[in-house]
Parts: sequence; C-alpha cells; structure tokens
Amino acid sequence: MSENSSNRAPLVSVLGIFVLFGLFLLVIHYVYVPHRTAAFPDDGIHTAEQRKKNLAELREKHAKQAASYAWVDQKAGVVQLPISRAMELTVEKYASKK
Repeated sequence: MSENSSNRAPLVSVLGIFVLFGLFLLVIHYVYVPHRTAAFPDDGIHTAEQRKKNLAELREKHAKQAASYAWVDQKAGVVQLPISRAMELTVEKYASKK
C-alpha cells in the first residue's frame, strides 16, 4: 500500500504545479491584457485620427526646430543650430585638436 501512494505523490505534485501555473497565467492575463480599447476622456483626445493629427503636428514642429537657428538664451550666448551645422562644427573642433 505504501508502494502505491509513493507512485502517486510525484503525479499529484506535477498536476498541482500545472494547476498553479495555469492560475498564474490566468492572473497575468487578467492584469496585463487590456480589456477594452476606447477613447481616453481625461486627455481630451477622443479618436485615433486626432491622435495621428497631433503626432504629425508634433513631428513637424520638431523637424522645423531641428533645421533652424534660434536663441536659447541670448544673454548667455546660447543658440540653437541645425543638426547638420552642429555636426560640421563638432567635426571642425575635433579636427583642429589633432
């Protein structure tokens, strides 16, 4: 009789581990998978089209900013340069140090 119960113990343990793993996956699914996709009323953006439009405007603004000159702090003499010009100046700076 003790021989039979010792053969069942590993089987029960393995089944218990599978059940616990299944419960773990169920909890993870419930916690991390979004259940509904809808508008976000708190941020003032209600549709995907509005979000796409806002993203396009932001990218356009950043592209213009990356390609233009402007004062960051005029009193301190800090300017905003186009990226290409800043790279040229950096290369010149490090080339002159050789």
